[in-house]
Amino acid sequence: MGSNTHNWEESDVRIRPNKKGSRPRTKDRPSHEDAVTGRIITVDRGRYTAIVGEDTGQERLVVAARARELRRNPVVAGDFVALVGDTSGEPDSLARLVRIEERRTVLRRSADDTDPVERVVVANADQLVIVVAAANPEPRTGFIDRALVAAYDAGIAALLLVTKADVKDPAELLANYTHLDLTVVVSRTATSADSGIDARSDDGQSALLAGTAVAALWEHLNGKVSVLVGHSGVGKSTMVNALTGSKRATGGVNAVTGRGRHTSSSALALRLENGSPGSWIIDTPGIRSFGLAHVEPDRILLAFPDLQPGTDACERGCKHDDDAVNCGLDPWVAQGHAGDAGPARLASLRRLLRTGSRTEGRAEAKELGTNA
Repeated sequence: MGSNTHNWEESDVRIRPNKKGSRPRTKDRPSHEDAVTGRIITVDRGRYTAIVGEDTGQERLVVAARARELRRNPVVAGDFVALVGDTSGEPDSLARLVRIEERRTVLRRSADDTDPVERVVVANADQLVIVVAAANPEPRTGFIDRALVAAYDAGIAALLLVTKADVKDPAELLANYTHLDLTVVVSRTATSADSGIDARSDDGQSALLAGTAVAALWEHLNGKVSVLVGHSGVGKSTMVNALTGSKRATGGVNAVTGRGRHTSSSALALRLENGSPGSWIIDTPGIRSFGLAHVEPDRILLAFPDLQPGTDACERGCKHDDDAVNCGLDPWVAQGHAGDAGPARLASLRRLLRTGSRTEGRAEAKELGTNA
């Protein structure tokens, strides 16, 4: 019987080629030690504009595309990022965004109170400027309260800017916040006796704002990164034009719906005119809702420092909501410790706490939304 044994040679072995290429896969990522750092000032359809060499002789704007490994990570205005490739800033050049640096602060919101997806609004902001109009459109304390919760949850300061004070006296609105350590700036359109600030826009609209209000707000913004949020039509872009010298489009208010017309389609960071280094204003698109599904109920109370001392008298485990028994907040407000606006403030708190109860226990479902 013949032998079936065979002395195999190395040349007898055939290796099937890898359809995806012969380069071995690795989980190790390059460190990109040669990357330059830039501050994102705007995002537009998958292109990220960053300022590199800020406040130096080499300052330039660099447009970048996000690296594939970052496609699930939102990159937003205010982010500091690492850039490689062509970072010259020359026309038609394109760099690659390979890393998002650690954020100092993150301002988030959800689309509504039941949406588990967190949307990053801006990164590395120092303060949130909540913009409401005294009228046209009518101000909503609910929106202000929600924005305050989001600011305190993000660990950034809050400032309330009330525009169009010449249309309606905002005293009734501001009475709700007299017991808070909240900076308030009131703005109005300039009269013939004022030295108005030109807030002209590219679309031919023009406005003159009273110089005293612009100057007061400038003082609070100088040296900081500030993000402006508010409904469309409240005058955000008009104020941004006055503070930065830009010509952002401004819009009016629909006479039927009472809502403003969107004039900003994406967040844009602009330098404060004559400000010290690091003074930036981030103008955001008009926000219809400021969902707080991402904020835990016990953190919502932190935005109501005028009510919080009343919880000392609560029984253990009290949730301070409408169903709470012997809640210390009720006598605290009834005895006037929160001022005349106490009942309205308590009602607002409990509306927001109902938001928390709807999303409580869904932490495992929360995820970070992408802002491509």
